[in-house]
Amino acid sequence: MFPSLFVVILGLYYCSNGSSQSLLGRPLLFGPSEAKVNTFAEFHCELLDNPSNESILLQLFKEGNRDRLLAEYTSLDDEVGSFPLVIRSHHNGNLECVAKVQNNSNIEPTVSNTHYLRVVEPVKGAKVVIRSGSVEFFEGKTLELFCELTAGNEVSYKWLLNGRPVSSPFHYVADDHLFIYSTTSEDSGSYMCVATNHFNNTEFFTSNSSEVVISVKDVVSKPDISFTVLKEDSNNYSAVVTCESTKGTLPVNFSLYNRDELVASVTVEDRNATFKIPLVLGRHLGWLQCQANNGDNITYSEWIPLEVVPVGGPVTMHYNYDVGENYAVIGLRFYCKAAKGSLPRYQWFLNKTLLLDRGSFYYVVDQPPEQSILLLSVGRSSAGTYHCEVSDSFDSTTAISSKRQYLDKEVLNRLPVLVVAVVFGCFTFLVLLVCACCGIGVVFSQRQNRGKSLVSFEMESMIAAYEGELDSSEYNEGADVVMAATGGDFDQASEASVDEWPRIEREKRTLEDEAAEEP
Repeated sequence: MFPSLFVVILGLYYCSNGSSQSLLGRPLLFGPSEAKVNTFAEFHCELLDNPSNESILLQLFKEGNRDRLLAEYTSLDDEVGSFPLVIRSHHNGNLECVAKVQNNSNIEPTVSNTHYLRVVEPVKGAKVVIRSGSVEFFEGKTLELFCELTAGNEVSYKWLLNGRPVSSPFHYVADDHLFIYSTTSEDSGSYMCVATNHFNNTEFFTSNSSEVVISVKDVVSKPDISFTVLKEDSNNYSAVVTCESTKGTLPVNFSLYNRDELVASVTVEDRNATFKIPLVLGRHLGWLQCQANNGDNITYSEWIPLEVVPVGGPVTMHYNYDVGENYAVIGLRFYCKAAKGSLPRYQWFLNKTLLLDRGSFYYVVDQPPEQSILLLSVGRSSAGTYHCEVSDSFDSTTAISSKRQYLDKEVLNRLPVLVVAVVFGCFTFLVLLVCACCGIGVVFSQRQNRGKSLVSFEMESMIAAYEGELDSSEYNEGADVVMAATGGDFDQASEASVDEWPRIEREKRTLEDEAAEEP
């Protein structure tokens, strides 16, 4: 009985506690949605469904962080809770109000909807930091810049190069970072970042970094190598070798090599250098190469032979032409070429007058060392005697001349004697060929007719002889056969061609065999 009574009393206790527990309504949190750092802002939390005669504790937290209390307020008699705050940067984000009944753990706390607060910290202390390393480097490397701030949030960034916005497709801007891949010398200049934020779209804050000068150096390009010949006196010559690069940050060091041997080296504030070395005409003195270096990689020129062959003859000149309407010659191209010579100089003459590079009716195109071309328009001005002369470019004391050629419009449009001779010869050959064919045909026809007559005569003689040998009284039947053959086949044989002679021969043998079988 006592155990049953204990259970009943315990049940009544729990029922009384459950009936005395009530629920809190959800609190409502409101206040400014935007505030500046280090300014004062006030938030309010109101509980609409408040149990009577209960003291309510209202607390302000960041969403998801109940370990750090921002503010609290004790509400009596349905008072609206107030949270005065000095805004800090960590207040940025979602806030929430938690309501709970003090001194009564039987009533569960309730939480308000979140309220977003945008905390604006004015931007300060912008500075460009070079993450990729040195401010001076060679092209092809990556440049990475970072805009560092001492203060500020909700910031937008703008990058400037020499005072202008960076907008190249090879430049990648990611907020506070600037990346430039495969840099060139065009990426050199003064870089600056501009950081900006604003409060309530009414106050704007800007911080400009100091300029950072970036120098991207060009790697020196592959040098070209060439040389000219300098005549010192009548017996001594020198080769003036030029090494030249089209690009590259100065200074540049140029070195000249003859095979593996260093001839000379010089560093210049220019992209070309010259070297002077002794030269013997007509002898091969090695192979030359230029090397250029301005601090990154060494670049190399092609190898060229150190050999100068003097100009030698003969000098040949020929031409071809262009024709217009009615097959009239309207343009000429003269070609002048020497048999040998490494550094020839070509000169054209009309009636012993030197033709310069260009005139009213001509144009000179030099293609050293192979040849020179003289382009002419055919007319009254271009008529005359032409020739070319070739000499060494470094020594004009001796020149070799070509044969002279006289040309004018009438000469060019006249049929050459060779062409006339060839055409007349071909016509004469055709006439003789036709005559020969006709003569051969006549002779062959006569021989063929003579052969036919001889065959007919021989056949008739044979047939007459055979008829005399046969006895018609004894061989009536055989005579009939012979007469039939004589009247038919042998008449045809007299008209037959030589091609039927084998058949006639066979018939003759048949008749002889028949006569031999009958005694």
